[in-house]
Amino acid sequence: MAGSCPAPSPEGPSAAVEGDHQKGPPALMLFDTRTKKTEVFRPLVEGKVGMYVCGVTPYDFSHVGHARAYVSFDVLYRYLKFLGYEVEYVRNFTDIDDKIIRRANEAGETASSLSNRFINEFLHDIVELQCLPPTREPRVTQHIKQIIDLITKIMEEDKAYTIEGEGVYFSIDNFPEYLSLSGRKLEDNLPGSRVAVDPRKRNPFDFALWKSAKEGEPFWESPWGHGRPGWHIECSAMSKQYLGPAFDIHGGGRDLIFPHHENELAQSRAAYPESEVKCWMHNGYVMNNGKKMAKADKNFFTIRDIVARYHPMALRLFLMRTHYRSDMNHSDTALEFASGRVYYIYQALQECEEVISLYRGDKLDVLVPACDQKVVDDSHENFLKHMSNDLHTTAALDELMKPVRAINSNLSDLKKLLQKLEQQKKAQSGKKQQQPKQPEKKEQQQKKNQAEEKQQGHYVQALVALHGEVTSKLSLLGLMPSSSSLAEVLKELKQKALKRARMTEEELQQVIEQRRVARKQKDFSESDRIRRELSTRGIALMDEPTGTLWKPAEPELVEEPLASLTLQAG
Repeated sequence: MAGSCPAPSPEGPSAAVEGDHQKGPPALMLFDTRTKKTEVFRPLVEGKVGMYVCGVTPYDFSHVGHARAYVSFDVLYRYLKFLGYEVEYVRNFTDIDDKIIRRANEAGETASSLSNRFINEFLHDIVELQCLPPTREPRVTQHIKQIIDLITKIMEEDKAYTIEGEGVYFSIDNFPEYLSLSGRKLEDNLPGSRVAVDPRKRNPFDFALWKSAKEGEPFWESPWGHGRPGWHIECSAMSKQYLGPAFDIHGGGRDLIFPHHENELAQSRAAYPESEVKCWMHNGYVMNNGKKMAKADKNFFTIRDIVARYHPMALRLFLMRTHYRSDMNHSDTALEFASGRVYYIYQALQECEEVISLYRGDKLDVLVPACDQKVVDDSHENFLKHMSNDLHTTAALDELMKPVRAINSNLSDLKKLLQKLEQQKKAQSGKKQQQPKQPEKKEQQQKKNQAEEKQQGHYVQALVALHGEVTSKLSLLGLMPSSSSLAEVLKELKQKALKRARMTEEELQQVIEQRRVARKQKDFSESDRIRRELSTRGIALMDEPTGTLWKPAEPELVEEPLASLTLQAG
């Protein structure tokens, strides 16, 4: 804290620590699903990164599991850009699929109308979560030619065959590398829900590249008759179209490792042996009651469900508090914690900005106190160390709380100092009226006042440095509000908390008044009961000299061992 720091000089500790702040981040380490190792990331082309992430099948509103995947890879995208890479980020839309066709028929609309509608809904949700737009967002239906060309190439390499009336199938027997990504054994595999079992298949696990059209289904012309792409071929075609046969990162949820990404790898290398993905990355599941959240099992919460009750930044923080490769459990307690945590952070920044604004234009000829500069530099170094360690956002977020707490400590100490100065000013004013000051005492008092003013400058400089550190890292994580002011977001967070508590502001103030009366009457058991009851409803009370204030509560959160289990791999 500034109050306990020695006044720094340019040659002193503060200047030396500030130099450390300029150290570059450690080498980026990423876990590769294929090698099962955490390795130094080295792109194929120095300074450039090609990244492909499998997108949604837009037939319904997106759920929290989708949010987790796209927040995880948004963090990666942001961090790669922070490291100075030029990133070509491609995220597709599977806008033709059995589920889309079935849902469109049920709704009495076309497949394209349904998919377009839910693409727009997805984009709305993902913007609310502050995910940056990818470089490209290709759709399957706009890349039929590329898909047909790729299937043709696979057939020319004798890695695929046709079945009359069914379409074109990939022959896994003709591709010895099959299952090299997932590491599974063929005898352990069962055909998935999207794999049609047909006795005419050469191998039961051969999968569709092109599906012959059934009556009433959308179709495109092809050398194999009317039909549409199989599920897996689309990503091979679109990744090659925009990133080439070899690129750096391919990502998605862990459920895509098999069969989707396994089949993708087989298709791409069957057509073009030079095809390569440097690093396969997969995020863990969002669990609900011990089971993976999925639309098919109807055990999911949509993004809309959650942001109706919690601020989007609370949901984003909730998703980032577990390492991306680990499974995480959906719970109201964890979401309440995230909501309370973002409120705590934003309130500290808001109060910090208000104080700094009072000194804007003042010439502060002092440096940041050494201990505050050390908090900034240590936080910066450790934050980047955690992020470069396979995007360990859990540890990075914990690290970020250190400068946030330092902001609150400096605000509190500065407030006490200003109160002390105000009291001294009043006392001096009274003395002036009683007797004139001796010249020596007047000079001593002036020196004392100058020292205290300089101490104020130390606090302000500390707040400026700490504020800069926190906001820069929040921006890097996508957690700094971009379309609203901090004051507006704080207001929204309180409104959401009231909604969850099923209370209005007026009703809450009435309860606070009841507690004030109880305290005045020294009925502390009643006062404590009211505080506890509000806390269970997500409302925390703070007794200040000016009255009682409230904020969203930050419940005690028991960290689950899931969060760090997979970090030991590799």
